[in-house]
Amino acid sequence: MASSFISFSLLFISLCTADGFMEFRLARCVFNSTDLKNIEYIDSYYYNKMEYSRFSSSVGKYVGFTEYGVKNAEYWNNNPSLLARERGEKERYCLNNVQADYQSALDKSAKPYVRLHSVTPPGGHHPSMLVCSVFDFYPQHIKVSWIRDGQEVTSDVTSTDELADADWYYQIHSHLEYTPRSGEKISCVVEHASLKEPLITDWDPSLPESERNKIAIGASGLILGLILSLAGFIYYKRKARGRILVPNN
Repeated sequence: MASSFISFSLLFISLCTADGFMEFRLARCVFNSTDLKNIEYIDSYYYNKMEYSRFSSSVGKYVGFTEYGVKNAEYWNNNPSLLARERGEKERYCLNNVQADYQSALDKSAKPYVRLHSVTPPGGHHPSMLVCSVFDFYPQHIKVSWIRDGQEVTSDVTSTDELADADWYYQIHSHLEYTPRSGEKISCVVEHASLKEPLITDWDPSLPESERNKIAIGASGLILGLILSLAGFIYYKRKARGRILVPNN
C-alpha cells in the first residue's frame, strides 16, 4: 500500500448561478499511511472546472494559478488566523479520518485463489505454456513467481499488472513458457499480505486440461445414460406386471 496514494474529499458548493457558471471548493487528504508526515491536506478553489487557488499543507500557504487566484492567495496569506486554521486541518481533519479508513477498510485483506492451467503458446521458443491466474485478492500488491524442480524460474515468464475488478478486488495472470521434461515439478507461488505463508500450487501434467475436461464430460454422459436405461427398464417391468393376459378360445 505504501507505493500508492489514496485520497478522500469534502466538496463545498459555494455558488451556482442561473446561467451555468459554477464556483466550488474541494478539500481532500492524500495519504499512504497513518503517519502524519505521510499525509497532505489540500484545499482547492475552482471556477468552471479551473483551479485558481490552492492551500497545501506541504507548502504551508496559498498559491494562485490565475491572475484572480494570485490576488486571492496574497490576500489569504496575509491573514494569520486563516493560515493557522488551514495548517491545523492536516491533523484535525485528515489524521482522524485516515486512521478510521485504515481501521475500517484499508488494513483489511482478502485471500486469493489460484487457477493453474495450460494453454497453447501463441509463438516463441517453447511448445508449452502454463498460466497461473490469481483472483479476488486485496490489497493490490502481490508477488507471483514460478518454481521448477526447486529453483525459481526467471526467464520466459511474463505477467500482467494487478487488474482491478471494480469491487475492491484484483486479479493477475502470470505466464510461463517452457519445454516439458519427464519427471519435473512446476509450481506457481503466490505471496500476499493476506497469507501467513506463500500459497503454492503444483502443476499436474498427467493429462492436459482439455483431455481431462473431455474425460469428465464423457463420464458424466455415460452415468446419465445408465441412469436413464435403468429407469426405462424399471418402468417396463412395472408395466409388464400390471398387464392382464386374455386366453384364446
